[in-house]
Amino acid sequence: MAEALGRLLAADVFESCSAGTEIAAEVNPDAVRVMRRLYGVELLPAQRPKPLAALPPVDVVVTMGCGVQCPSLPCRLREDWGLADPTGRGDAAFEQTARAIEARVRDLRRRLAPDDGTRA
Repeated sequence: MAEALGRLLAADVFESCSAGTEIAAEVNPDAVRVMRRLYGVELLPAQRPKPLAALPPVDVVVTMGCGVQCPSLPCRLREDWGLADPTGRGDAAFEQTARAIEARVRDLRRRLAPDDGTRA
């Protein structure tokens, strides 16, 4: 969800890519359904579960805070968003998580966007 929201809301400022410490066989169907309903975004077939080793070099690392130990990736900025994994908790939990990610992506975009003097 974070990769898709980053692409939807902040592609003009940063490139989003996502990877996990434990690789699932497929993108969570609940995430697919909720992202389609809330944002009109189709996660499939563009997104797939991938390992951290599949990531290109990164400048910013954001961890979700899903209760796992994240390996260290070289970066200039690292932050943890402290979000619980909504898996198995139904659509309401996925919607809440998607909205929380949306707010954080918007904030990260604001903080990373070059200040060109045109924003109020």
